[in-house]
Amino acid sequence: MDLIQELLQGNRDWVKRTNETHPDFFDSISKGQTPEFLWIGCSDSRVPATEITGTMPGSIFVHRNIANLVIHTDANMLSVVYYAVKVLRVKHIIVCGHYGCGGILAAMSKKNFGFIDNWLTHIKDVYRIHADELGKISSEEKRAGRLVELNVIEQVYNLTKVSFIQDEWANSEFPHIHGWVYKLTDGFIQDLGVTVNSVKNINPVFHFEK
Repeated sequence: MDLIQELLQGNRDWVKRTNETHPDFFDSISKGQTPEFLWIGCSDSRVPATEITGTMPGSIFVHRNIANLVIHTDANMLSVVYYAVKVLRVKHIIVCGHYGCGGILAAMSKKNFGFIDNWLTHIKDVYRIHADELGKISSEEKRAGRLVELNVIEQVYNLTKVSFIQDEWANSEFPHIHGWVYKLTDGFIQDLGVTVNSVKNINPVFHFEK
């Protein structure tokens, strides 16, 4: 059996197991989605949102890119966030990075990776902002781990600067934006404690008048 056929067989096996454990599942999700969460994560194949949170398809609306970045000129990302917030009415947005992230490690190096270097520049900016703290960490592994965390935190705050998210906060406490990091070596998620649901903790230059 070739690799593609293995995927198709895996799908058939999954459908069989799901029908056995949740007989109404496919009928239910075919009628629409009402996720409570938007997940902005890394494209890394080892960090699938539903599997690592023990949830079923339909629970989490997902956007993924290299190193879980929130870039204000990224129309793809903004479209996903807009739909999640304005149409699906999600209550929580989770930015989830992971230790051992290849994008973070690439940004820390001085190697040329071609086209992707333009994307990695956004991570290098996070490093530049926190250079004093990172420069005091002698271990490259620990420095990379801390950059993973700082990158997540910066992306959380990048979301707070989005105009339509601030529009939501003017009328409600939602969405709450959270920063998490996943650990590949043991499977556990760490909450970085940077939950935000108002403009109170961001620089006034990013506030929009109502």
